[in-house]
Amino acid sequence: MSRYYCHDNPEVLTLRSLVLESQPGLVRLAEMPFYPGGGGQLPDQGSLEWTDGNVGIAGFESIGGRLWIRLQQPVELSGEVQARVDPAFRQTQRELHTGLHIINALVFQAFDGALVTGVQMNADGTARIDFDLPDADNDRLRALEPAINDAIRQNLPVQESYIALDDAYDEKGLLRSRSVTPPPTTDGLIRIIEIAGLDRQACGGTHLTSTGGSRPIRILKIDNKGRHNRRMRIGLEG
Repeated sequence: MSRYYCHDNPEVLTLRSLVLESQPGLVRLAEMPFYPGGGGQLPDQGSLEWTDGNVGIAGFESIGGRLWIRLQQPVELSGEVQARVDPAFRQTQRELHTGLHIINALVFQAFDGALVTGVQMNADGTARIDFDLPDADNDRLRALEPAINDAIRQNLPVQESYIALDDAYDEKGLLRSRSVTPPPTTDGLIRIIEIAGLDRQACGGTHLTSTGGSRPIRILKIDNKGRHNRRMRIGLEG
């Protein structure tokens, strides 16, 4: 798990930064405010701007262990640029990711520690989360919607911290995925996201600073995906 600038500075959406390396359509910056995606969360959208031009971000790519920005045009940059995150897109991803933590916590509590088997957030304000729930009653899952939105209305603080990997394994309920454990940072730490009084788990994405920053969440559909998986589809209201 890399420790990105956006983890420590989640409200910073524009940042001036120096170009370290560049080739047509690719650039590596000294620092960037973008989240490059991962853990079911889409990469940020945005642009790079300079004195007499700008270019959209097409994505991100790890080359030789370093994170590069893929550009929408084959320009080759130098000097200093201003990196700008699309604020509406970032906000939607933060709302969805925080909402999925709320859902994860409620399902974990109500269904005997059920683990997550998959997550995907979408650009249109919808998402899906899969749980290992072979014997679950889908109506019980649908009945969680009022509790989800109650957690949003309570405006619970959302905070991050880092702990040693061994401590993460020792703390029951901290690692919630059936098959994936977030990789540690280069100094052997795991990032923890905590929603006060509700949830505490390892995660590498972007989140709100309090649950009240989210729009209400609706449960759109629950599907049976194989013998074990239950898939909950959600959407942000409005």
